[in-house]
Amino acid sequence: MIDEKINQKYLKKIKLFNKYNKHYYDLNEPLVKDFIFDKLKLEILNLEKKYDFLSHKDSPRNSVGFRPSKLFKKVKHKIPMLSLSNAFDREDLVNFEKKIFNFLNEDSKQIMEYSAEPKIDGISASLIFKNGKFITGLSRGDGKEGEDITENLKTIKDIPNKINSKDFPEEIDIRGEVFIQNSDFKKLANKFANPRNAASGSLRQKDPNETDKIPLKFIAYTFGFEKGLKIKSQSEYLEKLKEWGFKTNPLNKTIKTIDGLVKNYNDIEKKRGEIDFDIDGIVYKINNFKLQKRLGYVANAPRWAVAHKFTANSGISVIENIEIQIGRTGALTPVAKIKSVNIGGVIVSNATLHNEEEIIRKDIRIGDTVLIERAGDVIPHVISVDLKLRNKNSKKFFFPKTCPSCGSKTVKDFNLTTKKEDAVRRCSSEGYECEKMAIEKIKHFVSKDALNIEGFGKKIVENFWNLKLIRLPQDIFKLDFLKIETLDGWGKQSVANLKYSINLRKIISFEKFIYALGIRHIGLENAKLISKNLRSSKNFIALSKNNNFDDLINIDGIGETQIKSIKSFFKNNTNLNVLNNLDKLLKVKDAESQKNNGIFNNKTFMLTGKLSSMSRSEAKSIVEQNSGSIVSNVTKKLDYLIVGEKPTNRKVEAAKNLKVKILDQSSWLKMLK
Repeated sequence: MIDEKINQKYLKKIKLFNKYNKHYYDLNEPLVKDFIFDKLKLEILNLEKKYDFLSHKDSPRNSVGFRPSKLFKKVKHKIPMLSLSNAFDREDLVNFEKKIFNFLNEDSKQIMEYSAEPKIDGISASLIFKNGKFITGLSRGDGKEGEDITENLKTIKDIPNKINSKDFPEEIDIRGEVFIQNSDFKKLANKFANPRNAASGSLRQKDPNETDKIPLKFIAYTFGFEKGLKIKSQSEYLEKLKEWGFKTNPLNKTIKTIDGLVKNYNDIEKKRGEIDFDIDGIVYKINNFKLQKRLGYVANAPRWAVAHKFTANSGISVIENIEIQIGRTGALTPVAKIKSVNIGGVIVSNATLHNEEEIIRKDIRIGDTVLIERAGDVIPHVISVDLKLRNKNSKKFFFPKTCPSCGSKTVKDFNLTTKKEDAVRRCSSEGYECEKMAIEKIKHFVSKDALNIEGFGKKIVENFWNLKLIRLPQDIFKLDFLKIETLDGWGKQSVANLKYSINLRKIISFEKFIYALGIRHIGLENAKLISKNLRSSKNFIALSKNNNFDDLINIDGIGETQIKSIKSFFKNNTNLNVLNNLDKLLKVKDAESQKNNGIFNNKTFMLTGKLSSMSRSEAKSIVEQNSGSIVSNVTKKLDYLIVGEKPTNRKVEAAKNLKVKILDQSSWLKMLK
């Protein structure tokens, strides 16, 4: 009888362990923090040790491992490991190249050379070498800081520990992908959902000796920081990697023209099934490093690279219902609840319908048989309706004219540029007055790119909302932790970890603070521009107190749309309440001082007209790289007006009246030396 109770207790823990394991490895949606998982695993192992009759095929003793992040030191990447923008068809590639030519101000008839590199579906890693010796290995992490997994990476035979080549840089951060070949994965298939999860779990073992048992591979493809690297192109770098003893992708090619890229893409896609490792697309990089440097970066991705994803997977299903989801900015998004269907190995039960116009255009109705497509990381969406299978009694779906959450009127904004109404219908409520919007705003507030409170995921936000523990962002810093300890799935240790994570984020950068507020039209890039110009949160808050938005008008890159959103945000009393409370609870760090060692230090510039030697974007980038700043209005504070072809005469006249120095293109280029 006692043995039976012990066995039931044991099986219950095994079941819970499998649930946690599945959500992390199979679904990439961890349900609990690692320490809870660690504790459960230890409890199971201790029970097995104490009672010989306990054994199960799903015991943690038989699984490879899980992510023990608390055991790894976090290290900041000297150069962030950025993500890539995606392309899905030829038109996307044409637009990608067009943007490059526009930025460089080059003739689009010029032929651009690309390094085309199949994208391995593995785990990114950064290898830091100093004087030829491998000293530190990091995971990608959040792109800004990764985990120190040096000892585990040292077990991979593809990674040299010492490089003696004379032309090897004095210091370099070599980056690549850790993966498991499909043929090797067959031996591990009973423990993991796919090769990527197998590589991830193996690379995060506590014990490097356990990692050594796994057939991990490494392919190198780029670098972060470097000191002493003397090469001029990506293709030359890939050749050097092979000379230095690294493996590179055998399918890499140097290709010219979009037609050439598309042909190579089609050829590789046809033989994907024959390749012994998973690839989910091809990365195209401008081959010339000099051009890469000129192009630079936008937001969190380089301008000079794009990932061309492979053809979408699709499937047929039936729409069982259409639900309306409400985002943090009030956007109403229709979602089709479909009969579950397996698309490319993923079980899909939801598909976005985008907006009201999409439903009308495709005449999508509940009960319809539809074609669902899932392309890369894009949310599954409805491609078309099979009208032949439509029920004769089906009824058209009418979009709600009032918000399903708060009952406010739904509206469509008028776009001044297109002179048309926007496709998206929105709740007219302002912010936290609408429950669904409030929940989404709080999710945004704690998200990775905002406050990044570890362990405070979307499900916890929803749970705490339902329990009335939070209603506004400031409530996060006033949580009743004693009450949380009594909730299912929580205990002293898990609560202590949550409290620690929250306290850790009480110090935040100014740009993150602005972004976390969730103001419509103010993304990370705009938040950076505002923080750079206003310098401190006090100046930002003063906008509402003084009702003075002139400081924003002159920020290059911030237009009427963004200013209108900020004004609207400050008009709402609840938003002001949130802002003032957060100002008391958080320490918002002032924006970092701009580098003052450039030739344009403390100088302001404005551009008017087309420049023949470079694009406006590149000119702006050059000014900022050299400690200057770009403004969007002619004032007494303006130092230089750069005049190109067909300038705005009003701006030129205003500059003359204010005795601002006017530079023609020749003078501007001389200034650059």
